[in-house]
Amino acid sequence: MALQHESTAPYRSVQRALRVLDLIARRPAGVTEAELARAAGLTGPRLSGLLRMLRREGYVTQCADGTYTSGEALDRLGTGPGAGRAPLQDSLDRLRGDLGAAVYVGRYQDGEIRVPYCADGPDTPAVHEWVDFRSSGHASAIGKCLVGQLDAEARSDHLSRHRMARLTSRTITHEGQLLTRFAAQPATVPVLDLQEYAVGTVCAAVPLTAGATAGCLALSLPVEQTHRLRPAADALNRAAASVLLALTL
Repeated sequence: MALQHESTAPYRSVQRALRVLDLIARRPAGVTEAELARAAGLTGPRLSGLLRMLRREGYVTQCADGTYTSGEALDRLGTGPGAGRAPLQDSLDRLRGDLGAAVYVGRYQDGEIRVPYCADGPDTPAVHEWVDFRSSGHASAIGKCLVGQLDAEARSDHLSRHRMARLTSRTITHEGQLLTRFAAQPATVPVLDLQEYAVGTVCAAVPLTAGATAGCLALSLPVEQTHRLRPAADALNRAAASVLLALTL
């Protein structure tokens, strides 16, 4: 399976973040922002934004003297069975609270759509999976975002194995129309699902991809909150780097 395209901005941000975290881990006594800028080759504004994200996610701590040391989330990594999953779930839970929406991570693995991670709650319920996500790649925001990242051969293979059933009156069921939609979708713009998968629910998804595996970050809202979808999707897009970093660690 090959990717047609990928959104490289989150991946590049993760590369820079990993470089900064490595430098901080090597200096347990603390390192200044100026020292980090020189060692990592980053400009002041870019480094400052990256450090804000790392502080927010708990990977680094800023001391009283202004230096940076490793934070609690970074210290927890590798300390026990399953510890590596904690930063990701923490990141998703925080994002759920910030957005006021259920949040998901989707992956395209072994030729199928999978949703291995979700953060929801009483006030932010997850969408009811009334049709298996694996069979609804033509309708759900997660599915369209993942299938849309595949190359033509892999995309054709997927659609040949999963019939484009009409799930709601808004569902696209014609392959040519869906492919046209994919071709017109900019890589940096969130993919939307306006009651195409389920009546009463709207969703958005953004690419979350590094390497050869397609991934996405998604959210869902009740249709009564459709007015919040686009701003929430933009915020989701901005959060992609921090979630990808949690996945990487």
